[in-house]
Amino acid sequence: MEQRRFGDSDLVSSAIGFGTWALGTTQYGEIDVQEASRALHMALDAGITLVDTAEVYGPRYSEEILGKALGDRRNEIVLVTKVGFVVNEENKSTGRDASYAHVVASAEGCLQRLQTDWVDLLLIHWPDHRTPHEETIRALEDLKASGKIRHYGVSNYTVAMMEECEQHGHLTANQVGYNLLDRRMEREVLPYCLNNGIGYMAYGSLAFGLLAGAFTEETTFVDWDWRSRGTAFGLPLFQRENMLRTIKAVDRLKVFARERDHTVAQLALAWVLSNPAVTVGLVGIRNPQELQENVAAAAWKLSDDDKAEIDRIMAEEGVPTYRDAEQAT
Repeated sequence: MEQRRFGDSDLVSSAIGFGTWALGTTQYGEIDVQEASRALHMALDAGITLVDTAEVYGPRYSEEILGKALGDRRNEIVLVTKVGFVVNEENKSTGRDASYAHVVASAEGCLQRLQTDWVDLLLIHWPDHRTPHEETIRALEDLKASGKIRHYGVSNYTVAMMEECEQHGHLTANQVGYNLLDRRMEREVLPYCLNNGIGYMAYGSLAFGLLAGAFTEETTFVDWDWRSRGTAFGLPLFQRENMLRTIKAVDRLKVFARERDHTVAQLALAWVLSNPAVTVGLVGIRNPQELQENVAAAAWKLSDDDKAEIDRIMAEEGVPTYRDAEQAT
């Protein structure tokens, strides 16, 4: 597995990361927890060294499962978690909070659930649009000084927000969505990270299932699956017309990938990893089959001609890439 460095830090991990959003929430369909735990250990055996979770996944359920599943293999991974949401007594998320007190208290809870003394990378999950960035960074700096975190960063922050954070400390990473359908980060965020020594963690590499190759024109989502709302982080990816166009393009991309002895899911992940600013492409791995497919994607190096052909297919099917749309924050 290819290893990549986070910006100008000493943090290094596999190019593919194990994302655990699906592991911790029923909003993503039914999950076989035992099978997911087996997949985690298989991922470590296959060379995936980064596992990403968050307090709000579940909420808290993903961290609890992960803490139990890792066991004595904790030292083998780069462990990433995220804080910044308020979780009430009913264990429901009720808003955002990036204040000093909340960040520090939440980090303590993460350590307990993950059954570890430290995390390698702690991220602020979303900006709360209220707390001064100086205050948030001070909390992260204090957690780092105490040894409870090795590195810190942000998630879903704009360039302007990162610039303010950089006045009070140095970010190791920004985690934001990026895939063939969502190219908003190519305008500013990806170049900024690349030029300022900040790692980039891409979530949604398979566009939340759209690029995995399993959807058909008959695919629908149950009411409690978040994709049933039609939007994904501000983009209408799952609205019926857009989804049908994407499925047609994916059918053609399947042929393109098959001719090169790969799958369309591997194509989507290889495309994300081909951007020089990307440190890690996050994928949800729920079973051993998904694991084997994702690991193989890291070895596929798309050429410029490959990427041009992929863009041509998508354009011919009328699939927008939303490069000029506003970033969700």
